Amino acid sequence: MSRTVAAPAPATAPDPASTPAPARTAARRSEVLRPGALLTSAIMLPLALIVGLPFYYIVVNTFKTQAETAAAPLALPTVWRLDTYTRVLESVPIVQAFGNTLLITAVSIVLMLLIGSLAAFSVILRRSRFVTIVFVIAFLVPGQVTLIPLYRLFAQLGLVDSLWGLILMYTAGSVFCYFLIVGYMRTIPGEMIEAAKLDGASPFQIYWRIALPLIRPILITVGVFQTMWVWNDFLTPVVFLSSPQNQTLVLQVYKAVGEFSVDWPAFLALSVLALIPMVIFFVAMQRHIVNGLLAGSVKG
Repeated sequence: MSRTVAAPAPATAPDPASTPAPARTAARRSEVLRPGALLTSAIMLPLALIVGLPFYYIVVNTFKTQAETAAAPLALPTVWRLDTYTRVLESVPIVQAFGNTLLITAVSIVLMLLIGSLAAFSVILRRSRFVTIVFVIAFLVPGQVTLIPLYRLFAQLGLVDSLWGLILMYTAGSVFCYFLIVGYMRTIPGEMIEAAKLDGASPFQIYWRIALPLIRPILITVGVFQTMWVWNDFLTPVVFLSSPQNQTLVLQVYKAVGEFSVDWPAFLALSVLALIPMVIFFVAMQRHIVNGLLAGSVKG
């Protein structure tokens, strides 16, 4: 007589939903109490306070009077007032300054990315050591050293106190873009470029149709960093711009500081209005920054 033996049922992982709630809570608590997690929390909490306290100070004091700001700068306002923002919007040409800053930033970033990526592609294509050495020397020279000579040159060309002259100054930042892009562009397979050449593609067609789509992550990352630099830059606009109609947002904030006294609530409110666009921009682009950096590290 034969007997049929049933095969043992395959082992299955326990369903997390079926785990009792106290067990899940204890597991989470044990993860939180790990030495590494405690050390990370001990480091991150002071850093969060260092970063967050200035923002708290700036925002809270925009809703106070001058006397309240001087008496208790870190305390919450007794009455939340919006008249400071109204006064700033009425007395400061912030819309015009915003338009100037937006124009300068947008055109400068497009030119920097275009010139930087073209330079990187030409170096990869030609493999010229001389050009690389020239770019390294240009990158090592501090911008402050060339500021006054460039001012005299721009004055002779009639580009001082001009938005387009300032854009031309920022375009010199293409050297920085080049060094960030060229390493990423070296990961493009040479066989792909050679195949495009055999198909009759010109160097510009290879750059536009093959190289640019492949380096899109690093272009976004570099563009975000350069945007934040141009938007918040103070030194270059204060040297090259003087007319009120050409002022940027940062220069309007600088002008809010009087020679003998400062209306701190108005100054801080203007600072908040200047910061809001960059905060929104950075939050919106944060995922792309991380993706670009991760893609670069994997490819490298």
